[in-house]
Amino acid sequence: SRSTALRFAGEDIARLTLEERVMAGLALVPEKRELFGTMSVEDNLLLGGWRPQAWGNKRWRDGLESVYTRFPRLKERRAQAAGTLSGGERQMLALGRALMGQPKLLMLDEPSLGLAPLIVREIFAIVDALR
Repeated sequence: SRSTALRFAGEDIARLTLEERVMAGLALVPEKRELFGTMSVEDNLLLGGWRPQAWGNKRWRDGLESVYTRFPRLKERRAQAAGTLSGGERQMLALGRALMGQPKLLMLDEPSLGLAPLIVREIFAIVDALR
């Protein structure tokens, strides 16, 4: 039988643990966004920047500032519970959380699902700017 490999940057990543994939620079924004609804927007973002090795406060601050620059609405709502955000804001938060890890490869699963056309254009403009 023939085996299929899943490769990123020349390395087989198929059997890596979730932690190893994150450390390799992979990030996923899942279809259902998978936010922590009772936690604040900012706490959700900070979780996206967590790593087993200590990053330090400066790296988290820089990451937050970068996300807030891309998504000003998230900065306005940073103390608000994530579960109270609109669908478009939730997608922005899920994308921002993934960006906090400074990924080399960002994978998006159905980024426009359930969003109004205006918000879809806004999300895709941000994704296009990331290239």
